[in-house]
Amino acid sequence: MKVKADLHIHSCLSPCGDNDMTPCNIVNMAKLLGYDMIALTDHNSCLNCEPTVKAGKKVGLTVVPGMELCTAEEIHCVCLFRNVKKALEFSDYIRSTMPDIENKPEIYGEQIIMNSDDEAAGYEKKLLHLASSVSVDELVGLVKQYDGACFPAHLDRSSYSLLSVMGFIYPELNFTTVEFTPEANVESFYESNPLLREMKIVRNSDAHYLENMIEPVQELDLPDCSAGSLVDYINNK
Repeated sequence: MKVKADLHIHSCLSPCGDNDMTPCNIVNMAKLLGYDMIALTDHNSCLNCEPTVKAGKKVGLTVVPGMELCTAEEIHCVCLFRNVKKALEFSDYIRSTMPDIENKPEIYGEQIIMNSDDEAAGYEKKLLHLASSVSVDELVGLVKQYDGACFPAHLDRSSYSLLSVMGFIYPELNFTTVEFTPEANVESFYESNPLLREMKIVRNSDAHYLENMIEPVQELDLPDCSAGSLVDYINNK
């Protein structure tokens, strides 16, 4: 089946995410825009995934639990999971790899943990904007240990992308899927990175504000509209 999906959206848990990016606001905006599936991918944390998954079920929208991980090299990668349990286990592990630096809300923004009724349930005190100690070389294998899948984010951007940091994609990273921004000219990257021709391309909004959420730009061919099918799609060559 064809699934309209945006696999890279932030909530108010992300330090750069707007406080209006609550579970109910996100899923209702996604429904208005015509999505079948979205993924919640806050920076280095999955703590708002469970309430957003619950909010999605109320309106008939599949919400995939996920995270935008910042690797030790400061490369952003989207990590997605079959269920909330595995996502939270991964989130706990990543938190243990983060520097023990406290967030300063007046500088970086609040990191709000929500419930499914759009009420603040707490605040993440550790600054989520920083890099973990997880290397990009180990990421695919690590995420699979948590029954998930991952891909490098916004490959065409000049910062925090695999190409901006490392200069090229090499096979040993074992990525099967990569993300470009919706406006990127993907073909312009093929000559310098021929491996891209063998990989799946996804395009996502990376929305941090409700007004950044865009109408669907891709349809994924999945057996069904589930997180498990998406994880398989990303992992399979």
